[in-house]
Amino acid sequence: MAHIKTGVIGHPISHSKSPLIHNFWIKHHNLDGHYEAIDIPPENLPSALPRLLKDDGYTGFNLTIPHKEIAMDICDEIDPIGQAIGAVNTVHLREDGKIFGTNTDAFGFIYNIKQQFPDYDFTRGPAIVLGAGGAAKAIIHGLLQENVPQIIVLNRTLGKAEALANVDPKVTARPWDDRHDILSNAALVVNTTALGMAGKPPLDLALDKLPTSALVSDIVYAPLMTDLLTHAKARGNDIVTGIGMLLHQARPSFKLWYGAMPAVTQDLEDLVL
Repeated sequence: MAHIKTGVIGHPISHSKSPLIHNFWIKHHNLDGHYEAIDIPPENLPSALPRLLKDDGYTGFNLTIPHKEIAMDICDEIDPIGQAIGAVNTVHLREDGKIFGTNTDAFGFIYNIKQQFPDYDFTRGPAIVLGAGGAAKAIIHGLLQENVPQIIVLNRTLGKAEALANVDPKVTARPWDDRHDILSNAALVVNTTALGMAGKPPLDLALDKLPTSALVSDIVYAPLMTDLLTHAKARGNDIVTGIGMLLHQARPSFKLWYGAMPAVTQDLEDLVL
């Protein structure tokens, strides 16, 4: 097999943990390849991405925000997942020379929960999603695929939550001020906002009304134990940290490029953290 060049494109991109993840798997599977971070301003992506794939010998890339949306117009073909989410975080140059795009964020979120709690039943009750950005859109897609009966989206800008609610009758939008009371019937709570991240304001969410049977997930992984997760765990809720979503979303990309579906292990998590 020829040397397979892959990478992640963003702006900025030096903070990305993706090279650590993919190069760990390349070494683990004894593959001939490498994965690097490439800084490309968004306005240069339409010319740079095809050149890197078709002229410079790269097999594929991961993309960060805002490149995920821009790449929609660059790809020759986008699978139904990418189309539904409205963004692609993975591109692959096929043998026919066409650029294929998909999105693995929903996979990453769902399989993070499935690895931590294999018996978790997504159909058991409503999911509360805090935030209405790209991550929320991907997570809502994943939850719908797992047949969650009801999804309630809350965002500081109600209009953004209402836009996400248009994707399916199971999804409804509520004002941000309702976030404390809405928890009383929740089976799953997901924070997709940057609130609680290092250097950002805290997430103001009172968990008093949340059933202790509910699962609480935060996609923030710096810090790994956010205040939300710390408080939820202290009151007896099961929790899912954000690092697993980052690791699991990388798996389908790696398989697309290198042909092997890698595993998320403690060694990998320790390396990335």
